[in-house]
Amino acid sequence: MNNRKKEEETEETINQNQNTEEQKAENEQQNEEQEPQNESSEDRYAELNDKYLRLYSDFENFRKRTVKERLDLIQSASESVIKDLLDVVDDYERALNDLTKREDINAQTKEGFTLIYNKFINVLTQRGLKPIEAVGKKFDENIHEAVTQFPATDKKQKGIVIDEIAKGYYLYDKVIRYSKVVVAV
Repeated sequence: MNNRKKEEETEETINQNQNTEEQKAENEQQNEEQEPQNESSEDRYAELNDKYLRLYSDFENFRKRTVKERLDLIQSASESVIKDLLDVVDDYERALNDLTKREDINAQTKEGFTLIYNKFINVLTQRGLKPIEAVGKKFDENIHEAVTQFPATDKKQKGIVIDEIAKGYYLYDKVIRYSKVVVAV
């Protein structure tokens, strides 16, 4: 009986050893199968992360572009109104020049007109309007329109604006009306 027990125990030990060897082989196969899965999941993660970053940057670009377009729309909407008001500004400036030369109008009236003019110009300046400086500057075809040419008295004066017939204006650094000038040649 003892022999039999020993034989049974030996068989059990052999079976256990075989089972552990089989389990080791199975575990190795599972590990080998999981490694490609891990690699593919890392690749998938990198791919999804890349897509996310691209989508995020596209959205940021879209947001910035729409903000810029909205700002441009607001600025260009006021451009036509301000262009129309430039003729009024010119008339007002001529009236003020005439008013300052006249002696039959009292000083308070002249001062009142000047204050209204300054307030009007300040409002337009706050809206982005800026006059173009022309007299004494070198002629620039990008901001000046030569109406006439006048002979220069010396070589230094050639190409210089000597008189301004109509003032030019910028609106947010964009020329909305060119200065009409007389150029020395």
